[in-house]
Amino acid sequence: MKETIHIYHTNDVHSHFERWPKIVRYFQSERRRHKKNHEHMVLLDIGDFIDRFHPLTEASDGKANITLLNDAAYDAVTIGNNEGITLSRKQLDTLYAHAKFLVIVANVFYENGERPHWMKPYVIMTFGCVRVAFIGVTVPFQTFYELLGWRVADPFETVAQLVEELSEKVDAIVLLSHLGVNDDEKMAEMFPQLTAILGGHTHHVFEQGKWVNETLLCGAGKFAHYVGCLTLTIDEKNRKVDAVAHVQHTDAFEHECVETKRKLDEMMDEAARILAQPIVHLPESLHIDWFSPSPLASLLAQALNEWCDGDVAMVNAGVLLASLPKGVVTKGDIHRICPHPINPCKVYLRGSELKEVILQAETEQMKQLRMKGFGFRGEVMGQMVYDRIIVEKEQLVDGQEHVRRIFINHQLIDEQKTYAVATIDMFTFGHLYPEIYRAKKQYYMPEMLRDVLAWKLKNMYER
Repeated sequence: MKETIHIYHTNDVHSHFERWPKIVRYFQSERRRHKKNHEHMVLLDIGDFIDRFHPLTEASDGKANITLLNDAAYDAVTIGNNEGITLSRKQLDTLYAHAKFLVIVANVFYENGERPHWMKPYVIMTFGCVRVAFIGVTVPFQTFYELLGWRVADPFETVAQLVEELSEKVDAIVLLSHLGVNDDEKMAEMFPQLTAILGGHTHHVFEQGKWVNETLLCGAGKFAHYVGCLTLTIDEKNRKVDAVAHVQHTDAFEHECVETKRKLDEMMDEAARILAQPIVHLPESLHIDWFSPSPLASLLAQALNEWCDGDVAMVNAGVLLASLPKGVVTKGDIHRICPHPINPCKVYLRGSELKEVILQAETEQMKQLRMKGFGFRGEVMGQMVYDRIIVEKEQLVDGQEHVRRIFINHQLIDEQKTYAVATIDMFTFGHLYPEIYRAKKQYYMPEMLRDVLAWKLKNMYER
């Protein structure tokens, strides 16, 4: 006998709720259609549904997102790095307290090796006479998880164990993978027992899926632009599975769920009330300029240096999205001008390496760089702002300013000396600044950049 299972999936929504009422209406319509046709439907999220850039997520510690998933009748989710490492351990440990769906994560544990009671490594769902296993894994940012009090295991070793355990018990195995497309392809090559991989993290879109050997890879982009659809037709007698995938662009959805829209509006009002909590009273405005010296950027650099106990500090002005006017500054104001899930960190650079970083930072190309990813939620990098570093420039015949000399605490930089540089974790990812990427690092968590800014403002102005 054959069973048809329609698996709908979202990934990397990142708290972009602009289309959410229409998406919920679409799921409701599809659920009615499949029920009428006596077909099975499953609704899954593949992680990074939350993002603290959004006031609703920030004000509720992500719990408002869980309410939205509940109301949309999701069956199961896995976690992404935004759930895993932008929340404190307590926040993550209580995030799903009222979830009406399963949380499937096979490779995250408490420090003592125990699995949280609210996580399951896999679930087996029965559809008529067939059984399908769903395994969940998330990207193993080991250093960050450990700093927050978690242990994260290698996802490949984890999947290898579970595939061996489940292969003879079920008719199909679907992997919920917040690992990224490259690791998904490796998973498909290593484990032909996987029927399909629902992917996230790298925001890839596979409009018709992508076959890697016998495994169908799926991906639905980011920010709820798409909904993914995977249809499995399973012949239980012959143990044969046919898989077909496509994505549905959510711009095509015409109608919205009125109740979802109403609830979102109500929750936004409550978030605004929570974020209206006063932080400090400014006796004067603090101005930000992305391309010229400004007091708010300088204050943030000083704050980083004090927080991280550095020799010097550096941070790009573009992380501050607006100035702070004179008067009461609220929690919401700080979040609005610094919404990034970016943590402070300290790196250790020889003077010669620090010099290379500064030379690169001072180029017009770097200042004008429109950055995406690595936690940055702004528009442009802007100029680098320093604490205890003076960059002396001169204008040459080409009309451009060039770095002439660099001073550390009023002394010429010592290229052989090692300096503790307070900065932001964004610079340690990828190859934006190769010297920082390779450096010895110390991260400070769970506090974010905006927490450091609020701490500094309180110290300066609270009496």
